[in-house]
Amino acid sequence: MSGPQQAPRVPTVAVVGSVNLDLVARVERLPRPGETLPARGVSRHPGGKGANQALAAARLGAAVSLVGAVGADPFAGEALGLLRSGGVDLTRVVTVDDRPTGTALIQVDDDGETTIVVDAGANAAVTVPDGLRADVVLTVLEVSDDAVAAAMAMPAFTVLNAAPARDVPAEVLRTVDLLSVNADEHAVLGRTADLDALPAVVVTRGAAGATLLRHGREVATAAPPPVDAKDGTGAGDAFTAALALGLAGGLDDGSALRRACAVGALTATRAGAQPALPTLAELESFPEA
Repeated sequence: MSGPQQAPRVPTVAVVGSVNLDLVARVERLPRPGETLPARGVSRHPGGKGANQALAAARLGAAVSLVGAVGADPFAGEALGLLRSGGVDLTRVVTVDDRPTGTALIQVDDDGETTIVVDAGANAAVTVPDGLRADVVLTVLEVSDDAVAAAMAMPAFTVLNAAPARDVPAEVLRTVDLLSVNADEHAVLGRTADLDALPAVVVTRGAAGATLLRHGREVATAAPPPVDAKDGTGAGDAFTAALALGLAGGLDDGSALRRACAVGALTATRAGAQPALPTLAELESFPEA
């Protein structure tokens, strides 16, 4: 990036999404099928794509409300800890007695590449409450189809981070203002849906950057600035939150995409998902932002 970037107006945000506790194993390289490798250590971090994106938006200055669910177990307090201290409104996070708090089992290699397996647990019980209002409503596919549909039907700038990859009903996609997907997720959705009909689709490709399309026409591309990547676990979530804030806040397509790439790159320089999310001050002092 070159030259100072315009700061966006900061919209209010509601996230309908998952809350997990991440169990992260550091390994020299990711194992092949059937292979057992020693880990250098295992750590625990708050996570979940919904929670990550809620905290990412809050650290970038937005007023954020999270709609989610946790179990009545010791993992719940850990999973919500950074959200609470980060100022995210948790009054719409419910505790359910019959399901555990969601858990993600993550492996991270020396290049920052990851593999992730998620047990949804209480996230399957997320529902959208009456009276929820925000400028931006963001959801992910780690909650039920009903919750996704209800979130995208709200009168707001609607953002669907279609991860993990699965088909989304056409009637839900028609209500989405911004679809955020990686290349694999784009291919999965593209088999059954006309993605060129959507107002905006961003396709991320990790270190290769991201492309923003409007009604199927490429309008902006950007590459992440060079960083010493340590862990890519939450980088995509941070990117999506930052792009949603930028576009809803009035940035032009190119500026919003470059800013989101910078946020994702900063996140990848530190271990863990939520602990790595940058603040607005860190972003503004980042030479590439």
